[in-house]
Amino acid sequence: MVPEKKTLMKLVFFVLADAILISLSVLLAFFVRFEGQIPERYALNILGIILLSLVITIPVFYFLKLYHFSWAYVSTQELIALFKGTLLSFLLLTAVFFVLRDHPIFTGFPRATLFISYFFIFFLGGGIRFAKRIYLQIFPKREKEEKERILIVGAGDAGEQILRSILSSKISPYLPVGFIDDNPVKQGALIHGVKVLGKISDIPRLVQEKKIEGLIVALPSASSRTIREAVEMGRTAKLKKIKIIPSLGEIIDGQVTVGNLREVQIQDLLGREPVFLDQKTIENFIRDKRILITGAAGSIGSELSRQVAKFKPSHLIILDQDETGIFNICEELKDKFPKLKLSLIIADILDEEKIEQVFSQILPQIVFHAAAYKHVPLMEENPDTAVKNNIFGTKVVAKASIKNEVKNFIFISTDKAVNPTSIMGATKRLGEMICQVLNQKNSTKFISVRFGNVLDSRGSVIPIFREQIKRGGPVEITHPEMKRYFMICPEACLLVMQAGAMGQGGEVFVLDMGKPIKIVDLAREMIRLSGLELDKDIPIVFTEPRPGEKFFEEVLTAEEGTIATQNQKIFMAKLSEVNEEKLNLGLEKLKEAANTGDKETIIKTLKELIPSYQN
Repeated sequence: MVPEKKTLMKLVFFVLADAILISLSVLLAFFVRFEGQIPERYALNILGIILLSLVITIPVFYFLKLYHFSWAYVSTQELIALFKGTLLSFLLLTAVFFVLRDHPIFTGFPRATLFISYFFIFFLGGGIRFAKRIYLQIFPKREKEEKERILIVGAGDAGEQILRSILSSKISPYLPVGFIDDNPVKQGALIHGVKVLGKISDIPRLVQEKKIEGLIVALPSASSRTIREAVEMGRTAKLKKIKIIPSLGEIIDGQVTVGNLREVQIQDLLGREPVFLDQKTIENFIRDKRILITGAAGSIGSELSRQVAKFKPSHLIILDQDETGIFNICEELKDKFPKLKLSLIIADILDEEKIEQVFSQILPQIVFHAAAYKHVPLMEENPDTAVKNNIFGTKVVAKASIKNEVKNFIFISTDKAVNPTSIMGATKRLGEMICQVLNQKNSTKFISVRFGNVLDSRGSVIPIFREQIKRGGPVEITHPEMKRYFMICPEACLLVMQAGAMGQGGEVFVLDMGKPIKIVDLAREMIRLSGLELDKDIPIVFTEPRPGEKFFEEVLTAEEGTIATQNQKIFMAKLSEVNEEKLNLGLEKLKEAANTGDKETIIKTLKELIPSYQN
């Protein structure tokens, strides 16, 4: 049947049903009031009340969208709307009776019948709306044996939402057998007819007893320690099918459905505590603004584009010299955000004329500068390229921002800028210094945000390890004690936006990266996630550190220290003032050395500008 025709038929059906139920409710009210013996003299009153109730109640129900819902998937939202509708209708009817109290139709009957009528309207109206859902739960269409028997870990809001999504889906492959939750108060509780059967430690036993085939971990705000424990119990029970609901940072609207489920990934198990964001602040910062993102084809830039798009900017401009990357992120954004005004710019940030043309035509209000060369060993081999792009490319975009009165310029920095031991880290520290100096001279707020490694980003160890595991090993690690800070990309980008919203100009914000993680532990977990055994299937071997690498990345120097902000995950670095004259002279020397490819002079000049730089 044509969807529009089907919708119209449903509307007509419920309007007629409500008309009948309203009439019946008024009759029942009088019937109850007079204990089954309604005097004939009230016939005119009954007719008048029925007509007036129909004229008032049905339009109110329509206005509250009580005729625009899915009959099979009706929820408490519709029940609340029905309560509001009956209450509003009752108040309006009472007001009309007060105004027309001298009319023959509206006099001489017990006013209690009005209240009783609307009690029946609410009861019968709710009954017909929930009838199909109750029927489908009692008599499901598919045979239960066809579905995968699962346990849901987490009997909170997310677990309830995923259960509701499963029960209401016609094509869901899952049969929820029970909940798992460590909260003793929830033990034995029923949620939509599904019982909380035990704690996480009970998973192996319950898998055997209940013939469980899969696990859904519904703990989007839990610590990774709890998630890791649930996954471990699933593995102990030899479950092959373990799904997880992403973190709240990945589900911006907070609505969880079967479509959100994904395989367990390395970031779910690495000890990162959940991040709680002030989404209202971010929304106020982004909504209805013209936003430009440089380096939008990269790992950080593309994720920034996704996250910014969720907060409804008036215009999103994505810029990169990688045409394939821009094409790919563009197609994704168009699919997920069809109403988004989107502009694609293929440009090199060193092309001053092109960058100025883009800025003057679009006039962005906020710029996220994520364009940078970041591969440490490659930049050690190509220092001239690193200096040109990371320092002078940043300067080009910053100058265009000042000239075109950009309100906020957010520079994406790195923990490698602290006591740098690499060309890449030194160039990013100089980018921070440029932002500090430029912030003092114009209305544009220049803000730097410093964080560590982003899980699964291009150039990070995860894609490298994944490829090594795929080839059958070995997994190569530079040293058993090497550690790194890690964040998941959506979390990092949301914190960048929040730091940008908080900044008053000139700050270097530092994101709390949690505890550093041993690279060897990361490799072991990835091997296990691949369904393989360490040493038996895939060995780990240790090599020497690559040029520019540290054993341990710092986020702050001892000299800097931090200042707390209103967000517990964002700190502000205490930075010494930058000598502008010395910086400008050094930049001139760097420019000349980069143009001639003079590596020795580049390193010497970087050391002069950044005393803590050790090559």
